[in-house]
Amino acid sequence: MSIKRTFPYSIEELEIEGYKSLGQRNVISLKPLTLIAGVNSSGKSSIMQPLLLLKQTVDAPYDPGPLQLDGPNVSITSIEQVLSKTLSATARARGFTIGVTTSESKTKVRFNKDGTGNLRVAEYSGYFLPNQQESITIREGMPQSQLKKLLDSLLKEALPDLANRSNSKLSVTRDRFMLSPAFSIEQQGRIQTAFPLAFGGRGDLSDICSRIIHLPALRGNPLRTYRTAAVDARYPGRFDTYTAGIISYWQNNKRTEKLQQLRKDVEELGLTWKIEAKQVDDTRVELLVGRLPQARQGGARDLVNIADVGFGVSQTLPVVVALLAATPGQLVYLEQPEIHLHPRAQLMFAELVRRAIDRGVRVIIETHSSLFLRAVQTLVARGSLDPDDVAMHWFTRDRQSGETQISTATLQPDGSFGDWPEDFDDVYLTSESDYLNAAMDRLVSE
Repeated sequence: MSIKRTFPYSIEELEIEGYKSLGQRNVISLKPLTLIAGVNSSGKSSIMQPLLLLKQTVDAPYDPGPLQLDGPNVSITSIEQVLSKTLSATARARGFTIGVTTSESKTKVRFNKDGTGNLRVAEYSGYFLPNQQESITIREGMPQSQLKKLLDSLLKEALPDLANRSNSKLSVTRDRFMLSPAFSIEQQGRIQTAFPLAFGGRGDLSDICSRIIHLPALRGNPLRTYRTAAVDARYPGRFDTYTAGIISYWQNNKRTEKLQQLRKDVEELGLTWKIEAKQVDDTRVELLVGRLPQARQGGARDLVNIADVGFGVSQTLPVVVALLAATPGQLVYLEQPEIHLHPRAQLMFAELVRRAIDRGVRVIIETHSSLFLRAVQTLVARGSLDPDDVAMHWFTRDRQSGETQISTATLQPDGSFGDWPEDFDDVYLTSESDYLNAAMDRLVSE
């Protein structure tokens, strides 16, 4: 069963409002395993994109402003492209809100367009002082009188020397998408030093977002060689660029347990029996894989470049490595991991996810695979996966308003969840019925 531990940077609830088809306020729970499913263009990706925008903003090597819109995780060229145009969002169409709840904090940030059309951080609710019990909402340009009213008692307890100085003033500073109160010390009428107040250590969105591992649905074409990369708990950008470097690191540092599990996982999926990273030079690595799905006698050297085998290997390998590389409490977001997987492998993939969850990894999967969902149900029914560790969210879209509607199912101990998702089994049964009727009609006509 999964590890019953909480981590300060593990997101337990995600709130989105005003983003694309999510015009109304939507809150979804995130469990050790969160499944997102639904019809095309129903808003599945939109629920996670605001969080990915924060990630690529944090990951940027420079300050891109409140948000880096065009990046490796989300590509947007204008804020207008994501502001909700649903009927319910008309009054608040100038911006969007993202809220993140962890085991010990609740942080929220709202972005708005200003009068010149530029994106700004309109409000930020967070924790700034160690003795702060509830989040406090601040705004850029907030008057000192309002800041003192919000923070005075907390400041006198936490920082009495600064709070009691007659030449100190409170203001609001911005660091990318995060706002923070700051003490400014005046000497001879000029500001000498500013001290941002970010000592709370709770709900740090920068830290939370920088830890996210993200793999999009399209994970690039297989290459002859890959760049080496540092291996850490944080992987800026898309995770697939780190796959070869991580395997090389495991080899060089004798991480035998990781390599053995990797080979076991890909063989169980029917992809290959061996994976090896070969150093080409100081900057490049070549990935070699077994030419056949299973090992055979005398086939230890039967390895070929990953670009010379089926596309499924290069598409699935980053998914497997991500689940193995993630640390307890870390969030792994996988978009359609079943792409290029044989139906039998889609069933087996649920077992790989379960192993990651047992290690404390938190996994969000956006999927169209009814087979994978059924495999999750089977794990629950067998007692291998706790139903309380699974959140299942089904997305549809109102045809009149364009608004995304989210239904959440609760798994029972036997793996059942009632009629959700209502069309997965219906589609399968309809296709079977259509085939049998067509075959019968053909026999009758002959």
